[in-house]
Amino acid sequence: MVAGGLMLSSFAPNIYFLFFSYGIVVGLGCGLLYTATVTITCQYFDSRRGLALGLISTGSSVGLFIYAALQRLLIEFYGLDGCLLIVGALALNILACGSLMRPLQVSDYPLPGKTALENIPDRYSVYSEKEKNLEENTNMLERRNSSEEMNKSPLAPDDGKHKNPDMAHTRETETYRKKVAEQTYFCKQLAKWKWQLCKNYCGETVTLFKNKVFSALFVAIFLFDIGGFPPSLLMEDVARSSNVKEEEFIMPLISIIGIMTAIGKLLLGILADFEWINTLYLYVATLITMGLALCAIPFAKSYVTLSVLSGIIGLLTGNWSIFPYVTTKTVGIERLAHAYGILMFFAGLGNSLGPPIVGWFYDWTQTYDIAFYFSGFCVLLGGLILLLAALPSWSTCNKKLPKPAPATFLYKVASNV
Repeated sequence: MVAGGLMLSSFAPNIYFLFFSYGIVVGLGCGLLYTATVTITCQYFDSRRGLALGLISTGSSVGLFIYAALQRLLIEFYGLDGCLLIVGALALNILACGSLMRPLQVSDYPLPGKTALENIPDRYSVYSEKEKNLEENTNMLERRNSSEEMNKSPLAPDDGKHKNPDMAHTRETETYRKKVAEQTYFCKQLAKWKWQLCKNYCGETVTLFKNKVFSALFVAIFLFDIGGFPPSLLMEDVARSSNVKEEEFIMPLISIIGIMTAIGKLLLGILADFEWINTLYLYVATLITMGLALCAIPFAKSYVTLSVLSGIIGLLTGNWSIFPYVTTKTVGIERLAHAYGILMFFAGLGNSLGPPIVGWFYDWTQTYDIAFYFSGFCVLLGGLILLLAALPSWSTCNKKLPKPAPATFLYKVASNV
């Protein structure tokens, strides 16, 4: 999806086509890639999970730097269309990386032992429910066929000439009835299976939100993305509004944020592996400190102060590397994919809402002060809510959640044909 969307965007005739090809197709592909990669990494690594998450998060930051430089060169030499086509071809290398990711063999849920009468090979067994449904469907077709035969009157005596055609017709009818019965049963079972999947998903979602730490984590990540994302877009404008001269810009503030984010992802990932560090409290500390740093930006009137605050914000933004670790500790590895998908959906929603809200504050006040106060308040509020939820019950988060009982079926020995 990522490669195809990028290549398709190179042939875009207008901006509306890009809304679909680049915004929807590429965006959806990137979202699926990120969630799958993080989930697989958490499943593969246990004792060094934080370091693994830190490395893959740092890799994404390094990739952004390389892509930014490569993008300028490609646009200069090949134009925007050629740039999208080449980057789309490069994105096909994701397939090579994905082919190395193999599902682990799950052995934590042994199937319940069968009783003596049921302890038979599966190839000699059939579902009793299937047999029952097939019999019902076949009987229904037989009743319909017999009623049709009763309405027909015989036109000739039954002699040897008509015996073989009648027998062939009977066999064809019997075969047809069985095929229709099997197809009817398959459709019913498929509908039941889909409905059961929906019920299970809704039930698991409700169970997740009954965990108050997960609910607080849900609120915290939503508020963090509303308030934490806009500063990376506005720091240069803040410096200009504070009358910082261009000669003082030793390094762009956005570059400082990017470099420190990469360092923060790796550093926080390493810290998460230490047994004496509570990862949830570490994540809360990054939220609260970042909220205070955002509220301090309106008081910064020099390049040095803005550089220091940009470095702090970038370092703390690296808490993305420990967020999957915290989610795993909260819900368990069995529910990680489900829980992380929900959290990432609302994180993306917060990313979409944050910049327009901050821009509206600037249009309303013609200053960035209120905008950064709002951003800092959102991040700070999310950290405090998560802290209040975690203080009395972090020990319960480390306990293994009850494992879902595997589905059981009744088996019956099939009669020998």
